[in-house]
Amino acid sequence: MARTLTLAAIQSAYGLDMQANIARTQGLIRQAAAQGAQVILPPELLQGPYFCVDIDAKHMARAKPLENHTTVGRFSSLARELGVSEN
Repeated sequence: MARTLTLAAIQSAYGLDMQANIARTQGLIRQAAAQGAQVILPPELLQGPYFCVDIDAKHMARAKPLENHTTVGRFSSLARELGVSEN
């Protein structure tokens, strides 16, 4: 039996304002879910601009452990709210 799965992959440019980046991504996730996406893939570096262009300790200072990560928690809650995949 065939099953149709609708997937959305989000790409966006991000700046230094982490809260604005998160809000932008949440809006894009809501838009994708409203258009029928069941699995939504946000960018892995959505909290700030792409940092791999230089080696600077300030980038590593922004890293947080996965356990109790507030951004991950926000997106998990949003996935549950919208009924889309949170894994």
